[in-house]
Amino acid sequence: MDDASLEHTPTWVVAAVCLVIVSVSLAAERFLHYLGKALKHKQQKTLYSALQRLKEELMLLGFISFILSLSQSFIVHICIPETATHFMLPCKRENHKVVEEGAIVCKKKGDVPFLSLEALHQLHIFIFVLGLVHVVFCATTIFLGGAQIRRWKHWETGIHRDIQKKLEVLQTDIVGNATPLHVLLRRNHQRELVSERTEGFWKQLAVVSWIIAFSKQFHDSVGKSDYEALRSAFVLIHYPSHPNFDFHKYMTRALEHDFKRVVGISWYLWLFVILFLLLNINGWHTYFWLAFLPLFLLLVVGAKLQHIITRLAQEAAASLADKTNQVPNIKPSKEHFWFGKPSIVLHLIHFILFQNAFEIGFFFWVLVTYGFDSCIMEKKAYAISRLVIGLIIQVVCSYITLPLYAIVTHVNSVKYSLPTASTV
Repeated sequence: MDDASLEHTPTWVVAAVCLVIVSVSLAAERFLHYLGKALKHKQQKTLYSALQRLKEELMLLGFISFILSLSQSFIVHICIPETATHFMLPCKRENHKVVEEGAIVCKKKGDVPFLSLEALHQLHIFIFVLGLVHVVFCATTIFLGGAQIRRWKHWETGIHRDIQKKLEVLQTDIVGNATPLHVLLRRNHQRELVSERTEGFWKQLAVVSWIIAFSKQFHDSVGKSDYEALRSAFVLIHYPSHPNFDFHKYMTRALEHDFKRVVGISWYLWLFVILFLLLNINGWHTYFWLAFLPLFLLLVVGAKLQHIITRLAQEAAASLADKTNQVPNIKPSKEHFWFGKPSIVLHLIHFILFQNAFEIGFFFWVLVTYGFDSCIMEKKAYAISRLVIGLIIQVVCSYITLPLYAIVTHVNSVKYSLPTASTV
């Protein structure tokens, strides 16, 4: 039985389907519109820019889907030799079915369609699922990253109280060349970090310091001593006359700016998607090995950021040993990053978040389109483990790695002005 065209479909069915599609689309568009107005009202310019970029990515996905729909009649009538479809297959197939289907579309004997109508429909679904998962994971990233930075708020409040109390005493007690601000911020806030990261001969060993940095990213990645030391270093360099500078608010702005940079889908990420679709060949287990790539990069990036903090503490301890400083003096520097470029780390975080979203989206696309028993899924235990690993990567990267990058990187320079006064 042939499928009925719109000419022979009841008008109430057509109208009902259009009503549902238009209603859902308008609801989504209005939600994004009012979300943007709320962000502008709260002067969240960076998050508003991130939202605009996300809308651009959704528009791009919609345009890709539109191009596929517009060109599907042309694509399905492109015929190629049946022998050209014998290799680079995601799953094994029965060739006689391909020949039978090709005989319906292609006039030349032995030719088959370049891409079937059913495959085009499944590709549409893949684009939709990829866009949906990308949006959900972007929202998860900003939510978890913000939750981590909100934990630092009570540390900032405590520092302000402590500074205010001790400043009153130091203003009357301290004499000499050392200013009360230097003594106040360095002695109390940096010495603890230097002690934690450098005390003990074994901590001076490069291998041991890397092992400690690797393990610390999973436990108390940004501790109170880390926050206080990096905050004091930032304030002493950029706001020496304002010890009550709201560093927490600055970190919030820094995270929002970083989120704006990782929310989009850059051209090289699209190349990665195309490369994966090309190499997803039966027997290569590409989908299985792909799960380990973001996990490996995440562990490397997290360890690198932790090791940078350790290096800063070691340099401060060395200055004490040389008696060039009476108190620790942490000096952030871009030289501690790969090739002296912190942006490399952010590009890796961007790739980790996108690749992880792509893998989870691909998982649900296969599940919806082909079912759990598809050959692409391979063994069920592998499929479930990949899903669990993907969720863990999303949580760790959003809640730990991205905020850690923000505080380690942006403590080196002032890039974001605050709408309010510099002090609390």
